[in-house]
Amino acid sequence: GRRGLEGACRRGAMEAAELRVGFVGAGRMAGGLARGLLRAGKVPASSILASAPTDKNLDAWRESGCRTTHCNLEVLQESTLVFLATKPHILPGVLQEIRPAVGPHHIVVSLVAGITLQTLQRLLPAGTKVLRLMPNLPCVVQAGAMVFARGSGAGDGEAALLKNLLSSCGLCEEVPESYINIHTGLSGSGVAYVYLFAEALAEGAVKMGMPSGLASRIAAQTLLGAAKVMLETGEHPAKLRGDVCTPGGTTIHALHQLEKGALRATVMNAVEAATKRACDMAED
Repeated sequence: GRRGLEGACRRGAMEAAELRVGFVGAGRMAGGLARGLLRAGKVPASSILASAPTDKNLDAWRESGCRTTHCNLEVLQESTLVFLATKPHILPGVLQEIRPAVGPHHIVVSLVAGITLQTLQRLLPAGTKVLRLMPNLPCVVQAGAMVFARGSGAGDGEAALLKNLLSSCGLCEEVPESYINIHTGLSGSGVAYVYLFAEALAEGAVKMGMPSGLASRIAAQTLLGAAKVMLETGEHPAKLRGDVCTPGGTTIHALHQLEKGALRATVMNAVEAATKRACDMAED
């Protein structure tokens, strides 16, 4: 199994060299992913083609050297790996339009929230290699958190290729499709919860007399450092938190206030609310 996987990864690396990547839809999420790939040097800008109905979003793509078009079919004709990044309500029409151009050599990856693999497979030709990916905005700075699930037509090779390519944009994990809405609540929306927390941290320091810009920078670096330790040690956050608390010290006094404000229960409720909303949107 191991050798087969390494072979698949090597093939993934080779294919990435001459990979032609297309984006149908050129909004913020597609742009973030493309920028991550470019910054990591995974795909040259000349191998990326993006389509959108107007030039509004395409100007930025052209500035980074990518090719652009107003024709979705052209993206299919020119690319092997195609990211679908339209708004959910537009996707069925787009799939109908590109369906005749989709062939067995294509790998189709949907970034569209709330559209299931089952729906994608129904609207694309039988046997199409289709995967569903849920990224988050920090992909732009190569610190994203992404999960993907594969459809029945996609095999180990396609999964390895996608993982190899996207590892340049951050953490990338294959999951059962049922986790995708949870990932949306935890990570897709979760970035905003962290900004709210960072803002509150910095404002606490401003209240105590530190200038705002400095407080914001230190808050951001504090979050970055804490996250890095968590990823690199693999320790449970409760253990790491305990390590910071000395008996009778500053940290435990602060944590007592956070517990009084029910920080943990509130954040758990937030993840639940966003996940449920993602599920509701999928059913609409």
